[in-house]
Amino acid sequence: MKTLSMTSLLGGLMLFAAPAFATSTTSIPAFEASITAAQGPSSPGGTTIVRSELRTALEAFVYDTGGPVGVDSAERAYLTTRLNDTPFQQSLTGTAAKYYADFYELNDATFTSHPLYQGSVSGTAASLFGATGPLASNADIKEGYIPNGQGIANQTTLGTAFSTYFEPPVGPFQPITVKELIERLGTTSIKGSIPSVDEVEGAVAYITQISRNSNRLYAADWTCRRCSFSPWNTRGYVIAAVSTDRRFVRMVSVWTADFGDD
Repeated sequence: MKTLSMTSLLGGLMLFAAPAFATSTTSIPAFEASITAAQGPSSPGGTTIVRSELRTALEAFVYDTGGPVGVDSAERAYLTTRLNDTPFQQSLTGTAAKYYADFYELNDATFTSHPLYQGSVSGTAASLFGATGPLASNADIKEGYIPNGQGIANQTTLGTAFSTYFEPPVGPFQPITVKELIERLGTTSIKGSIPSVDEVEGAVAYITQISRNSNRLYAADWTCRRCSFSPWNTRGYVIAAVSTDRRFVRMVSVWTADFGDD
């Protein structure tokens, strides 16, 4: 385990520690406005709401104060109403409805982190992906579980575990499909290079060993100012694959770039 800097640890905890910061009075109207626009005549799906439109609309709940603090109890109650709103659900495409259900499950308005213990895996990323290159060279992999009866993987738990075991503060986790996983791994520049097809295919196979039966894949972005693993300011993304019982989690963090002082 890395030695954590106090700045990065506190920064990570602050992202998830304060439900009082959430503002349902602004997030709910923002969501409704996005849905109205998504059903307008110029929207991609017409009156039908497609996945990309719904994802944008739901971001109002995780970015409702200018930073990711998660879904509070009032927002959760509203999302429950919409989940049980048959006309609304029928207005969603199949993939959009799946995204709504995944988002609702992940963001359960629980701000207490469940104990998700993460440890380094055996073998290098290159050996686990079956290929060398920028993805394998800049990937940090950890996995672990929540003890039986002590909770499940939700937004707060994933964010706290990442910032504890990987170090950087992290943004909100969002559900992704296998297709979106392939796109993220295969098209994101990693320190100026694009991973090879072999690397991407190997990484996808390794990551989805955990999520294959559950369909629970999540992605988040992170930044860190002079973390212990680098003298530079860094950024990247993390993929979390979660098991069917929502207790076992494999995380693959990819360091994509260094950037200068702001």
